[in-house]
Amino acid sequence: MDAVSHLLRLARPQARLDKRCLLGGATRMDVAAHAERKAPFHVLLEGACTLEIGSKLLEVRAGDVVLIPGGAPHRVTTPGCEPLSPTAETAGEAFVTTRSAQSRAPVIDLFCGHYTFGAGAGALLFRSLPDPLHVSFGSSDEGEEVLRMLSALMRGEARREGDGTAAILSALCTVLLAMVLRTSRGVNANATLWTAAGDGRIAGVVERVLADPGADWSIERLSRAAAMSRATFLRHFVRSTGMTAGTFLGQVRLMTAAELLATTDATVASVAGQVGYHSESAFSRSFRSAVGTTPARFRRASVRPA
Repeated sequence: MDAVSHLLRLARPQARLDKRCLLGGATRMDVAAHAERKAPFHVLLEGACTLEIGSKLLEVRAGDVVLIPGGAPHRVTTPGCEPLSPTAETAGEAFVTTRSAQSRAPVIDLFCGHYTFGAGAGALLFRSLPDPLHVSFGSSDEGEEVLRMLSALMRGEARREGDGTAAILSALCTVLLAMVLRTSRGVNANATLWTAAGDGRIAGVVERVLADPGADWSIERLSRAAAMSRATFLRHFVRSTGMTAGTFLGQVRLMTAAELLATTDATVASVAGQVGYHSESAFSRSFRSAVGTTPARFRRASVRPA
C-alpha cells in the first residue's frame, strides 16, 4: 500500500462539505474557530481572494486548496473597490450556500468544508502538517485536470442536493485530502509535506517504515535502505520531509499503535512490541506525551457501544 493510502487508513478522517460560497467583489467572510480535532479547508474553483489567518495573508487563486489543521479562525476577502460587505447564508439539504449580503455578481466560487479526526492517529497526522497548508493544483496540467473533474462533480452535487448528496460530497472531500497529502510542495516552498517526500529514495524509506514500523529501524538501516551514507541520509530526510528521521519514526509508530489499540484486543505490552518499543513503560510515556492520555484510557475511549 502506498504511503498516503496507508496514512488515510490509519487516520480515518471524516469529511464534510459545509458551504458553497458564491461571493461578489469587496466581500468579507469571517470563519470562526473550529472545535478541537476539526480542520477546515477551502478549495477555490474560480476567481481569486485572500485568506487571512493570524498574521499570515495568503493569496488564493483558482485551483488552490488551503487546509488549516489547527482550526484557527480566519477571514476570506474578495477584491474590490467598494466598502467590504458581509455575507448571507441560505441553508440547503446537504450544506449552506453563502453569498454577499449585498446583491453583487459572484467573482469567486469557493467550497468550504472540514475534516474531523480522532485523538490518536488522526490527530497525530494533522498536527504534523504545516498550518496553514496552501497547495496549488493549477500549476501542473495533471493536477489541474484532476481538480477540474473533482470540481465538476462537486458542482453537480451542489446543484442536485438530492438523495446521497452528503455522502458523495464527503467522499469527494476525502479524495481532495489524498491529493493534498501526496503533493510534494505547497505554494510556499518551505511548507514541506512529509507525506509526499520529493526525493524518491526518501519516499521509499517512508513507505518501508509505514509497512513495518516495528522493525529495528536504526539510522544505519534507514540510510542503507535509501542507498545513502548516514550523514547524507539525515540531511536529505530533513530536506524532503521537514522533520528528522527519529521524529518521523516515532510518529509512525504511535499512529500505528493508536490504530491497534482502537481495533484489536492486543495487550498494551503486545502493541508496544509490535511498533518497536522494547518496554511497555517507555511506550506508555511516549504515547501519553503525544496523544494526551495513556494507552489504556485511549482504548477505553475508542470502544464503541454495541
